Amino acid sequence: MDYKVIAIDGPAGAGKSTIAKKLSDIIGYTYIDSGAMYRAVTLKVLRENVSLSNTEMMIAVAEKTVIDFKDNSIFLDGKAVNNEIREESINKSVSIIAAISEIRKLMVNLQRKISKNKNVVMDGRDVGTVIFPEADIKFYITATVDERADRRYKEFIQKGCAVDIQDIKSQIEKRDHIDSTRADSPLKAASDAIMIDTTGKSIEEVLEEVISHIKIKGGGIVVI
Repeated sequence: MDYKVIAIDGPAGAGKSTIAKKLSDIIGYTYIDSGAMYRAVTLKVLRENVSLSNTEMMIAVAEKTVIDFKDNSIFLDGKAVNNEIREESINKSVSIIAAISEIRKLMVNLQRKISKNKNVVMDGRDVGTVIFPEADIKFYITATVDERADRRYKEFIQKGCAVDIQDIKSQIEKRDHIDSTRADSPLKAASDAIMIDTTGKSIEEVLEEVISHIKIKGGGIVVI
């Protein structure tokens, strides 16, 4: 059987995970959030009180970490951590850990293993460039920094968290810089990726745009 891969890359807060999840539901593919895997490692590093300046210890933690996806949930060492990996402490630290080459190699190998013999929608920052450079169709989803900060701010407010939108904007800009300038697998659009700017667009509008491109591309990906 010829299994299909749809790669969705882009910066933090652009909406790629939301679109990837909804798209996977519509076409019946397995959804894999590659960024969530780095968040899970970050959660374990913080729980074990490992210094973010101690690269060797962080690598050691990653090597003994078990990550899996089941029923739209991510499991860290056998326990679902969907909510824990979205906490503010993770947001502030994950790019540091994701920039470590040894950890990236571990995660890429695991991502490929999890995706084997499945039709997959995977989102992240290097899916179309590194993890699956031969993906059947690639998207790069982005938005302005102000738009992304506003979305994150609203998410935190809905959760009852007291946050400052300027702090959120600064964190996003910092993360963009770290992700796009790291030596190993930097955030960038694949040369053959379809660019979609979600600024000012609803989830439904973006999803419709993505699906229209898939229908045009074809390649055996069926969208009802």
